[in-house]
Amino acid sequence: MVASPLLADLRAVLGDDAVLTDPDLLRMHERDEADLCASGTPLVVVRPHGTDEVVGVVRAAARYGVPVVPQGARTGLAGAANAVDGAIVLSTVAMDRILEIDPVGRIAVVQPGVVNATLAGAVRREGLYYPPDPGSWESSTIGGNVSTNAGGMCCVKYGVTTEYVLGLEVVLASGEVLRTGRRTAKGVAGYDLTRLFVGSEGTLGVITEVTVALRPAPEASLTLVAVYNSTAEAGVAVAEIAAKGLTPSLLELLDRTHLAAIEAYQPMGLRTDAQALLLAAVDTGSRAAEDLARIAEVCEAAGADEVYAATDAAEAAALLQARRLAHPAMEKFAADAYPGGNGGLIIDDVAVPRGSLAALLDGVARIAEECDVPIGVVGHAGDGNMHPNIVVDRADPASLDRGRRAFDEIMRLGLELGGTCTGEHGVGLLKRDWLAREIGPVGVRVHQAIKAALDPEGLFNPGKVL
Repeated sequence: MVASPLLADLRAVLGDDAVLTDPDLLRMHERDEADLCASGTPLVVVRPHGTDEVVGVVRAAARYGVPVVPQGARTGLAGAANAVDGAIVLSTVAMDRILEIDPVGRIAVVQPGVVNATLAGAVRREGLYYPPDPGSWESSTIGGNVSTNAGGMCCVKYGVTTEYVLGLEVVLASGEVLRTGRRTAKGVAGYDLTRLFVGSEGTLGVITEVTVALRPAPEASLTLVAVYNSTAEAGVAVAEIAAKGLTPSLLELLDRTHLAAIEAYQPMGLRTDAQALLLAAVDTGSRAAEDLARIAEVCEAAGADEVYAATDAAEAAALLQARRLAHPAMEKFAADAYPGGNGGLIIDDVAVPRGSLAALLDGVARIAEECDVPIGVVGHAGDGNMHPNIVVDRADPASLDRGRRAFDEIMRLGLELGGTCTGEHGVGLLKRDWLAREIGPVGVRVHQAIKAALDPEGLFNPGKVL
């Protein structure tokens, strides 16, 4: 059997404490937070502390032909971190050191297990800012953020993770260590291998070090809320804000389902009678009050029932926290919706051009009615990236079928509107078929050629992306 000699080799590389075979721990590492995605039981979970140990794990896996599934905090929503039966799960949680913060070069160098919020806090103390802020920023890791090219609420102004990754250290399937990118403010030498690995979801190599760009810390932001009687009106407001050249640092949408779910989860006085709420913020310093007033004017002209600005930083923080509670609140909403707590969520992630946002929102409402499933919509309206949350009964095959049909219809609509099948969650298991439709047969062949060149035995995170 492969198991005994492989485990012996892994213990020789890592020591006994970093090689985990307890059945309960193996079950804990079977999957990420994506509902209704297939997963398997790993043979072993390993927790290396550095690059040399990752090299040893990868070489041991190659010797025995055993798949390697990299995992961070397992907060992903597309099944990209789900284990396959008999795999080595390579957990990066012990690789959690911030190696360097350089205020002059405005960079940080970190291991992949550093938590997003930990990095953000560390650089903030140096007067710097790391913008990417996925909803799970208090628990998700930089390595996972890079692997899925995570987004967040600041993307409307600051962009997704790839905009901030300057360089990587990656262990290849051969066991060789590749360094990509640079530390300089400028650099255009050779192919952009760094961006090749960003968003590759562990299918091309194991990321062991990340060099990220930092910005000066922004001014304190000002925040407003606009309440609408329809999600489509909120979508029109978003398009108008963009058309007028305004630059919010945050522009989020919550529909009525999410408002009710959040209020039930943690009461904070949200308008649960509203069909949609837009949350906007600006961090433009001395112009902030003027810019926020202009956004308010646009929101009112688009038909807002009410527009009000946060009166102080505490109220603004509470509104932002309400948005961050959307996912756990909807999980509870789904669990409570069906007997025995069998409610689950199929979480979509579709991005369309800003001008098509109203059409997407109207289309999702139509799909919910046609498929007879509850769908709540939340997301980053400012960059056209929405997350329809489809509520299903896990114990009812008919409910699951309706939910999957709704998911496919939303995907189809997003592509028809000129959009993409994922704006920030990645492809994983959930979106493989839709990625193939989006990029076409030539794109699929190019993806497969890259995978074959870097991982000829197909051992890195098999079954993901393509």
